[in-house]
Amino acid sequence: MSGQHSVEKIGGTSMAATATLFDNVLIGGRSGADLYNRIFVVSAYAGMTDLLLEHKKSGKPGVYACFVADDGADGWREAMERVRQAMHDRNGQMFVRSQSRGEADRFVDMRIDAVTACLDDLARLRSHGRFCVKEQLVTVRELLAGLGEAHSAHSTALLLRDRGVNSCFVDLTLWDRQAMRELDDRIIAALEPIELATTLPIVTGYAGCSEGMVRRYARGYSEMTFSRIAVLTSAREAIIHKEFHLSSADPRLVGADRARKIGRTNYDVADQLANLGMEAIHPGAGRGLRQTAIPLRVRNTFDREDGGTLICGNYVSDSPRVEIVTGIHRAQALQFFEQDMVGVKGYDAAILEALTRHGAWIVSKSSNANTITHYLSADAATVARVIADLQRLYPDAAISSHPVAMVSVIGSDIARPGLVVDALRALDDADIGVIAMQHQIRNVDVQFIVATDDFKAAIRTLHEALVEGGGQAGEGRRAA
Repeated sequence: MSGQHSVEKIGGTSMAATATLFDNVLIGGRSGADLYNRIFVVSAYAGMTDLLLEHKKSGKPGVYACFVADDGADGWREAMERVRQAMHDRNGQMFVRSQSRGEADRFVDMRIDAVTACLDDLARLRSHGRFCVKEQLVTVRELLAGLGEAHSAHSTALLLRDRGVNSCFVDLTLWDRQAMRELDDRIIAALEPIELATTLPIVTGYAGCSEGMVRRYARGYSEMTFSRIAVLTSAREAIIHKEFHLSSADPRLVGADRARKIGRTNYDVADQLANLGMEAIHPGAGRGLRQTAIPLRVRNTFDREDGGTLICGNYVSDSPRVEIVTGIHRAQALQFFEQDMVGVKGYDAAILEALTRHGAWIVSKSSNANTITHYLSADAATVARVIADLQRLYPDAAISSHPVAMVSVIGSDIARPGLVVDALRALDDADIGVIAMQHQIRNVDVQFIVATDDFKAAIRTLHEALVEGGGQAGEGRRAA
């Protein structure tokens, strides 16, 4: 199980487009031996994890949130039945053979009944008042998260079987096991017996393990599973199938006719995108691939003939160029001013400790003699709690925050003379004020801090000036 196969991850939106997924990815015109030497790691169908945990964007409660809130005896049970119905409905849309549909529905019922029984036991303990189940809520969240991937992986394996493919359902969710193992051990034990030349494994994106996937990686857990499988099996290539190309900017902002597929880039660029929340791949997952020199390809599920964007560790563009313009529409600038800071150590460490304690994501930072500014991807309430902690620790400091937007121009090599001048001129011509700017020595990105109302216009302006008007190299060179 080394070097001849690919490991491929399918996102939730792509999973939900089942017919296209089979036509373009899972089968995609292949037959016989060409169907194999691939391992697929699948996410839950779009919207399913939202029903199980909570809606990723709106925060609307799912089973987990209802169980935590304990909002009436039947709140979480009703939410669980909505999950059951949604999974049955999804099966009904996908399966043609009634026998397979029945098998898929029975699997869903078995898993949901088992998790419901577990939550019932916890609910009874909680009702006594003398038992604290708070520590078990992390386990509940892990248990619920795995339901979505178990459903999608099991149904996908059945659908492939109905099409004559020798597929197998690889369940890493650990739903009925007592012994907890580390992630790598779970993966090796599950995949080692499988002959990849004749079998197509469909693996759950969630893996039950001692580290706790949701606790450590939040909603990025499936990419960690995908990455570790690629590393442990020495894959020749790792592939992520998304519902869009990795483009030079959001087509919805700059126009589909103006956005360009990147085509080639490196893991450094992927890290910058992850830092801004536009994940080509979770930074932890990318690290393992980069360290083992496994290239990552990001493909558009709906564009079967296109090879997508290839991400390698040592790629550098032939000539300096901006590959992508993106950013954060609503960030918070946390400014810490202390006149006595000059020459005194410890302030930065205290700020970082407070940010870590409150879970505020640091996108960038700058400092001078008496001021430290952190640009955060966090809501105003979280930043307010950070300020309160720091103000108690440093009562004489002037600490404030205000909303800003960050627009970043990124590329494997953006050391083109005059690039920053061109960017500032373009923004000035568009009447977009620059609050601050960060330009790192490594020439991978430049960050422009602007007003939140100027975010979209700044993206369009910089894309037009630096991508559309800045020339795009085709293939790049490899760094020495």
